[in-house]
Amino acid sequence: MGQEIDLQSFEIDRSRYDDHNEERLSFKAQAGLSEEVVRQISAHKGEPDWMLQKRLDGLRIFYELEMPTWGPSLAALDLDSIYYYMKPDAKKDAADWNDVPEDIKNTYDKLGIPEAEKKSLAGVGAQYESEVVYHNLKKEWEDQGVVFLDCDEAVKQYPYLVKKYFMTTCVPARLHKFAALHAAVWSGGTFIYIPKGVKLTTPLQAYFRMNAKRGGQFEHTLIIVDEGAEVQYIEGCSAPQYTENSIHAGCVEIHVLKGARARYSSIENWSKNTYNLNTKRALVEEDGVIEWVNGNMGSGVTMLYPASVLKGNRSRCDFIGVAFAGPGQHQDTGSKVVHIGKNTSSTIQSKSISKGGGISSYRGLLSVKSSATNAKASVSCDALMVDDISQSNTYPYMDVHTDDVSVAHEATVGKISEDQIFYLMSRGLDEQTATNMIVSGFIEPIVKELPLEYALELNKLIQLEMEGSLG
Repeated sequence: MGQEIDLQSFEIDRSRYDDHNEERLSFKAQAGLSEEVVRQISAHKGEPDWMLQKRLDGLRIFYELEMPTWGPSLAALDLDSIYYYMKPDAKKDAADWNDVPEDIKNTYDKLGIPEAEKKSLAGVGAQYESEVVYHNLKKEWEDQGVVFLDCDEAVKQYPYLVKKYFMTTCVPARLHKFAALHAAVWSGGTFIYIPKGVKLTTPLQAYFRMNAKRGGQFEHTLIIVDEGAEVQYIEGCSAPQYTENSIHAGCVEIHVLKGARARYSSIENWSKNTYNLNTKRALVEEDGVIEWVNGNMGSGVTMLYPASVLKGNRSRCDFIGVAFAGPGQHQDTGSKVVHIGKNTSSTIQSKSISKGGGISSYRGLLSVKSSATNAKASVSCDALMVDDISQSNTYPYMDVHTDDVSVAHEATVGKISEDQIFYLMSRGLDEQTATNMIVSGFIEPIVKELPLEYALELNKLIQLEMEGSLG
């Protein structure tokens, strides 16, 4: 063909996310993890003793457990240099957007959060550093008993529910070292309770933003969908890029009760100096449904595997996700499903894009217990590499303890070829448009599952900044 095709310019535009504000905090804990820091966090929040004890238990377990060694290297993550609690100089939980400080408000305006709320969201929460600075729920849902608070407030207003569900059966602190760390230093996040039979027809959204250097964000999302109820929830995350490392070790717990349904969508666009070590899990009861829509890009290292425990008979899980790994990035993502109840079903569809030496890895667990008769499970992994220097890995693990099961797994790795580009260019497209079209077609199954119409942030990220940034 004789024509040089430059695919190296495939890139994500981070200009809206890398702006950072001057650090303006009312309190900043000393760097490093200690019992003193944990007690300071609890005292600043005015927590009851039972929550302080959960934190101290988490700290003890953190010291007992080893660092994971089976995934991407965490050698450059210096946990002693991280600031585990930073309180912005802002009114907590403002219900009026005008009460949010101007610099913080401008950051969220750029990300399209207030506009999204005006157009079609049922409610919005915004967290900046360690605290939630804005929270609002439309009255029509409040009148139906929907609870949408930040998690700190939920500890005070709904202690019975928090005590029952917070890091008990879904995400115990001993699950792994970073779950224990989260239990010790968690701050902010989202608490949602949907009463029996209430079907939330418009989404709730929260956005988490890290601004300071060497920061840690440890928001806790606890969602309880009562019997026969339904909810859609979207989380977005970002941070500006610095030379010093930050850590994000949030936690999402979703309890889907009998006959309930939850859809959780997340777009995580942390900067390359961020270690994204997030934990997400759902516990699904009889006839319940959990749906995950996941996008991971931006962070230097990601270790994230949303898990679904299908405890009840006829419970179901659907997972669809995309990860993008560019230069200096290792996206180690996937999904875990544990089938326990009878007649349970799960589908996992994972896609990854890597370029410029980026590494994308699918790591998944499919566990079918002996009690899970007539279980059905399907796993599909597709990887697209833009060049010859990137990597794509697949680490599927299946642990099946019954013969009465239907399990399917397939994995493909492909490269954008010069033939594909040349063919599209011969039909009148320029190189950028041709490249965009191939990538867009590849991620289309994920894009169509996201409620793109209401949030500029989610829309632009999941399309990988197609206009003007790719190709």
